[in-house]
Amino acid sequence: MERKHNSQLTDNARELRKNMTKEERHLWYDFFKDYPVRFLRQKVIDNYIVDFYCSKARLAIELDGSQHYEVKGMLKDRIRTEYIEKRNIMVIRFANTDIWENFSGVCQYIDLCVKEQMSGDR
Repeated sequence: MERKHNSQLTDNARELRKNMTKEERHLWYDFFKDYPVRFLRQKVIDNYIVDFYCSKARLAIELDGSQHYEVKGMLKDRIRTEYIEKRNIMVIRFANTDIWENFSGVCQYIDLCVKEQMSGDR
């Protein structure tokens, strides 16, 4: 499988970093920014941009707004997730409402996934 990212997406990713959603900002500034394992925001992986990515754990985090729960959005997400997982990257998704209603649980789950991925328990 070819492993080059789409360089045309780099500008788009940069713009997304500048204009994060309030859920992305909350997760970034209140969890990932000082997390002991490095995460990147709006990381280009081939033809996709993931919200957050940890290369050490090979873990992508996606935050889903309402459009992701429409039929078209769910299909696109499934295709995207399958593609990224073929690169041996685990993808976990959270609804935006999870960030506001269960932030602690989201952070604990991400921490658990990072530790499992880094230990090889997949």
